[in-house]
Amino acid sequence: MITFPNESQEYRTAREKLLQQEIELRRAMEDVAVARRALPPGGLVPQDYVFDGLGPDGKPARIKLSELFAPGKDTLIVYSMMFPRHPQETRDVATSGGTAKLPRPDQPCPSCTALLDQFDGAIGHLEAAGYNFAVVAKTALENLLTLGRDRGWKNMRLVSSAGNSFKRDYHAEAEDGAQLPVLSVFHRDGDGIRHFWSSELGFAPPEPGQDPRAIGTCEILWNLMDFTPEGRAQSWQEQLQYREACCH
Repeated sequence: MITFPNESQEYRTAREKLLQQEIELRRAMEDVAVARRALPPGGLVPQDYVFDGLGPDGKPARIKLSELFAPGKDTLIVYSMMFPRHPQETRDVATSGGTAKLPRPDQPCPSCTALLDQFDGAIGHLEAAGYNFAVVAKTALENLLTLGRDRGWKNMRLVSSAGNSFKRDYHAEAEDGAQLPVLSVFHRDGDGIRHFWSSELGFAPPEPGQDPRAIGTCEILWNLMDFTPEGRAQSWQEQLQYREACCH
């Protein structure tokens, strides 16, 4: 048992009880990860979707889904972001940078943008560990690249699905065309490319007073808040820009 300066016995007793809950949470998270890895083969991807992206020379090119897999790396993680934003989105739009030139309905989702801000720094490590990662958006490629420049993204591969049905087929686009946030994983084997897993928790009813937390275990911002006495900020949401911004 460890202790910290000037803590009370009441605090230590409660903290030890909480530690046991944290240990059980760790076990539960690993149990879920083991069960996820044990999933039977998912469905073969119905087509080699063609996206708009940047080629090896840095110029716009047509990029097949199969080309998002680097040699020797057979797993692809895809984040389907809401760009354009959901029709019911009421948060402020970007007011500076190239993204500010887009009309309100065509601007990106602030929450997706904030999440990708956090992901970008991890991608170099993820790829070094043997994985592929890409961001897919329904907006035109130039809009997506402009957002990346505005945000300072340096590591994520950005592709547009404006010319294909990828997002609709993998439930990142509603029947009315509204964009939805989905994290998906694809795996390449001898039969082709298969869907492995997607964040279906986002489609399940949330617990009362909670958001769906579809990929809650990797949302750095909100998890950091969970460590604090205040917890998750209930009346706050991510924004594209802040009046007292530290980074953007």
